[in-house]
This record gives sequence, structure tokens and C-alpha cells, in this order.
Amino acid sequence: MKKLLALLLALAMVFSLAACGGGDNGGDQPAAAPAEGGDTYDIVVWVPDLAVDLTKKQINDFNEKNEYGITFNATVEPVSEAVAANNMITDVEAGGDIFFFAQDQFARLVQAGALNKLGTEAAAHVAEVNDPSAVKAATSGEEIFAYPLTADNGYFMYYDKSVIPDADADSLEALIKDCEDAGKYFAFETNTSAWYIASWFFATGCVSEWITDNDGKFISIKDTFNSPEGLISAKGMKKLVDSPIHLSSSSASEFSSGAAVVVSGIWDFETAKGILGDNLGVTDLPSFEVDGQSYHLGSFSGCKLLGVKPQADAGKGAALHLLAQYLTSEEAELERFNALSWGPANKDAQANEAVQANPGLVALALQAPYATVQGNIEGSWWDIAKVIGDDVKAATDDAGLQAALDNYANKIDAVFQRTEEDLNAWGVIGSICGTNWDTDFPMTEKEPGVFVSEELELHTGDEFKVRQGASWTTNFGADGSLDGPNFKVEGPGIYVVTLKLIDDTTAEITLEKVGDAEDPEGAEPEDTRTEEEKNAWGVVGTINGWGENPDVPLTPTEEIESLFPVLATEPIELAEGDEIKIRQGAEWTNNFGATGKDGDNIKIEEAGTYTIFFEPATGKIDMLKDGEEGLISIFEGVANWGVVGTINGWGETDDLPMTAEETGLFKSEPIELKAGDEIKVRLNGAWDINFGADGRDGANVKVEEDGSYIVILDLATGTVTIEKA
Repeated sequence: MKKLLALLLALAMVFSLAACGGGDNGGDQPAAAPAEGGDTYDIVVWVPDLAVDLTKKQINDFNEKNEYGITFNATVEPVSEAVAANNMITDVEAGGDIFFFAQDQFARLVQAGALNKLGTEAAAHVAEVNDPSAVKAATSGEEIFAYPLTADNGYFMYYDKSVIPDADADSLEALIKDCEDAGKYFAFETNTSAWYIASWFFATGCVSEWITDNDGKFISIKDTFNSPEGLISAKGMKKLVDSPIHLSSSSASEFSSGAAVVVSGIWDFETAKGILGDNLGVTDLPSFEVDGQSYHLGSFSGCKLLGVKPQADAGKGAALHLLAQYLTSEEAELERFNALSWGPANKDAQANEAVQANPGLVALALQAPYATVQGNIEGSWWDIAKVIGDDVKAATDDAGLQAALDNYANKIDAVFQRTEEDLNAWGVIGSICGTNWDTDFPMTEKEPGVFVSEELELHTGDEFKVRQGASWTTNFGADGSLDGPNFKVEGPGIYVVTLKLIDDTTAEITLEKVGDAEDPEGAEPEDTRTEEEKNAWGVVGTINGWGENPDVPLTPTEEIESLFPVLATEPIELAEGDEIKIRQGAEWTNNFGATGKDGDNIKIEEAGTYTIFFEPATGKIDMLKDGEEGLISIFEGVANWGVVGTINGWGETDDLPMTAEETGLFKSEPIELKAGDEIKVRLNGAWDINFGADGRDGANVKVEEDGSYIVILDLATGTVTIEKA
């Protein structure tokens, strides 16, 4: 590190270029070095929320340790990798000086001039000390534009050792048989995700490499999926997709729904561990056989990168590169691994004993020889490749498999035959009009920046987005943001979708109903209730013909003291023999009775005027009869406090129970926690009532070091603490 810093600064020339734009002040290029005696720079740094505190610490460490007297007054802001890239592309000047981003955003950032290219010496050092796959991800043409931050975005295999013998984990055919014999699922997302489908083709040596120039523009592709080797891949894939136990999913939560094998990544480790416990197996992907030859399944490998924004002040730019090199050094990446479980890109950090012992990273290392670096990929490829799985499943013979590959190849060829008009065209895509996110319905520009679709027959629950150039590079969601959430259709009809562009990152999408249509038979009817009506609680029963008339409303009251919100009716007349229940949204999905949730009807034993009290958080029900003192308890409610967090996938498995030590004080049994874990305490497995380090709805409690801990909830102070067991 010290050698590189000296090289960078020795080769920088004071009083040289005052403005480098998108040029090179990251290494041996002309740039102003920090002045002798040190300079102070105000900077903005964008990192994911969970990395904010650690990044602040690491920048302070740099300020103290660097030998050049550089000081950064850093504002570290929580900005996700995807949002950071979108914001930088929109307005480079207003963006973060340093920012974390996912590698799939790299080409867009290079094209936008948002990344300051590394100089020759800096680039050589980055190439020397980092995982080659991460270096490739930071490279456009022959130039390196970013610093590798992690190298842990890939997939491997989780399995249930109570079903799958370890000896069978290397064989696809043995795994399929084990699952079929046990009636368990094999979850591998081969029908809906190009990212996972590529695994089969990489197994036989096929490639799909998009070539960019030094400006990040896609200029060609080397793709051999449609080849004799690709046909072998399709035959191997068909073995799995034709099996009744195949499930096209990549979520470790499938273990709780009958899966024995799940292909996923390190992000799912805690979920898988929480469900399977000691029965969890973690290893590389298996091999499959075709015509007596064995082929080990491949995978994509990916990473996070750190970018430095081009600077008008060349001295500041040089200093920022020093900081970037520190933040991606062995020391910093190991600290990030220990705190956040991020897999390092630095090769010395990868060799660390603790990193080598991490089960997920061990599996990634086992899979690494068969992995293909996810380089820069043109956005339309993901849609083109994902249909291979369905086409392979539909094929009935080798000719059908070859037709699937021909279909893929034709669409690939068409990418570079698109005109400027094609690239700029807008369309609607989704689970609409009999399609499944594989067809773009064209939009016409009615006036500058306003695009309108043809009439589309949409149904309740349909989802869609709007995108440009039949590619996911630029797309808008329901909230008008880039890469935003899907637009969901609330009722059937003939609709026109209108897109109004506001700027490069925001738009307005509207849905206008121009005709009637009916949902298919069996479809959910249109829900016309407002959100307030859906969430409202009321009393139903013989008093309103069990819903023939409106439910009697329950509204907030302070008449009864409670830790939890209490609702109450106005006084209502009830006759002897009347029966009632409490329900939400005037429907039966969420209802309470005399014995709790979904319980028996509450039977009125004596006529009178009653006020009914209800605690939604616990289900507690009381009644007060006019003229009498004291509440009539109907149901005491359920108040089960539990610990939730990274230890159970934030609710993927049951919360860890707590017991009452005394009034208002609850403790867990000893729980094994590791440094970087985060927890909270919540009521009845729901987020309505939860406590954190600083009270109700407070911040997560963060674990500083490995150990066995007791989690304590003190309702008197409203705080959650942990103590060593």
C-alpha cells in the first residue's frame, strides 16, 4: 500500500491540470498531489445503509494513518448500490465523490463519465492484489475504472443432509433421485432467470461475452450457446426441468416448503441455517452426465465495486484515489468481512483464516474454478436467455432442443441489428396479455417526452413496468423511479398506459381505463376498498346480519390504559343470545372471537348496553356494561415477545422466544450471536409492535463480538439490550 501511494504521488505533478474531467488522476497521470503538510477536503461518500458506521470509522482511520497529512471531512450517506448508480448517471457533478455500486451498473457508469479511470500504476496494483474476476468486472476495454470491493456474488448449492447423503452432492442424477424418492423439491431457477440458466452452458465450455469499447459502449458479442456443446447443456438441463421435483426458485426459504436442494448464494446462508440447523450442507454445484461424459455445472461470479468521481481539483482527485485504495485494502476488507460478512476481493484477505472458514465463502471457493466472471452484459440479454428454460422443458426431442437454441441465437443476432429508433423506443412489459415478462408492447410518442401504449386488456393482479429499447438498462416502475416497483393492476378493463418523462431518472406513469373487461373465471374480484377501509376493525354478528349491514366500527380510545393501542365501539345495544366477533376490513381473513384469533363467537348472556374494547396487537377483548363497574374479560390476548434479526433471516423462521422475568421485563435463553449480527424484539411475530436499541420502532441492536448472549426487553424503558450469558 505504502509503495503504491508513493508511486501515485511521485508521479503526480503539482500545478498541472486544473481540471481532469473524466480523465486519469488515479495513478501516474498528471495530477496535483496533496500539498506538503496535508490538505483537508470535504467529500460525500455513498454506501449501503449497513456500511455507513464502518465506513465512517475507516475514513477516520485513514485520516490518522496516512503519511501525507491528508484529512477528509466526510459526509457518509446511506445510498444503495443501485440507487447510487442511477443518481450518478443522472447528475455526475451532484453525485458522491466515492460510491459503492454493483458491477452490473459498471458499463452505464463508464458511458456516463461517472468513473475516474485509474492510472497505469494504480491499475497495475489493483490487478496484482485482487481476485481476477473482480478486476475483470472493473475493466472496460483495456482500462480499469473502479476498485474491487467484494468478490462474493455467485451461487452454489445448499442441501438438507437428512435427505441428501454427502456422497451424492456431486451428482445431479443422484440428487434428482434422492429428491424424487423423498418427495422433496430441487430448487434451481432455470425457468425464470438467465443468471442461473447460464450455469448449464458454462458447464460445457460455452461462452457469452459482450464486448465494450473504452467508453463502455457494446460493440459485439462472442456467444457459443447455439453450438454442439450448447446442445449437450440443453440435454443436461432437461434432466432436471422434466422431473416432477424441480422447482424454479432460488430462495433458501424453500427448505421450509419441502425442498431438499436449493441453488442460491451467500445472502441466503442465514435463512438456510435457520431452517435446517445442523442438517445444512453447503458445497459447489454438481455435475451432470450426457452420453457418458461428465460436466460440472458452472456459474456466474460477481462483485461490488468502489468508484471515484472525476474531480475538477486534481489534487483532491489524487487524494480520493488514496482513500479508495485504503478502503479496498486487505485491512479494510477484512474489517468489512468481520462486521458485515462481505466476501473480500483482495487476495490476501481471501486467504485469511476466518474468511476461509466461512461456509458460504468456502462453497464459493469450491465453485470458483467453474465460475465465469459476470462482465458487462447488454440489458436485453437477460430476457433473451431466460426463455431457454421454458423452451427446453417444452421440447420433446433433440430437434426441439436445437430449436430452442436457434431461437436464442436469432434474438442475439438481432441485438446488433437494432436501429437508433429501436434503441430509443419505449414499451410496456409484464405479466400481461398472456405474456410473462417476455414481450414489449410498443408505445407511441404523442408529444415530446410523452408516450402512449396501444389498448391493452389487463386483469386484476397483472403487473408491468415501462422500459426503453427492450432492455432493462432504463426502466421505470409504479413510483416513477428508475428500477422502481412493478405497477399493479387493481381491476379488469381495457387500458392505455401513458409514460411522461420528467428527467433522466423520474417519470410519471398513468393507467387510463377506456373500456370494460372481465377477469378470467376464478380470478380475484376487484377490491374497491380504500386502504383505510381495509385496515379498519369492526364488530360483526347477529347485530348486523353477519355482514349484511356495515360492521360496527372500532376506533382508538384512551379510556383503558395499556402498553398497546386500544380500540372501542360506541355503546351498542345487545340482546341475550346475540353472537358477535371482531374482524378487520369487513372480511374474515383476520378475525377474533372468544377464544382468540379465528376463535368461537362471543355469546351475550345478558341483554344490555355494552362498550367493546379490543387490542389488535394481542387480540385482547373486554366488554363494559352500562351501569356496572369493572370490565368483563372475554379473551386475555396473546403477548409473545420474540427475538428477530439476522439470526433467523429477519423472520424467515420463527422468532426466538422470550419469557417474563418480572412485570415488564422479558429475557431470552442464551443465543449464539456473531459480530455483525443485528436483532430487534417484536410482539407475536409481527412488526406492528417492535423495540430496538433506542426504543419503540428503534434502531437495530448491533452485536460487536462473537458470543453467547441473553437478549433483554425492558418495557419500562422501552429498550432492548444484550448481555453475555
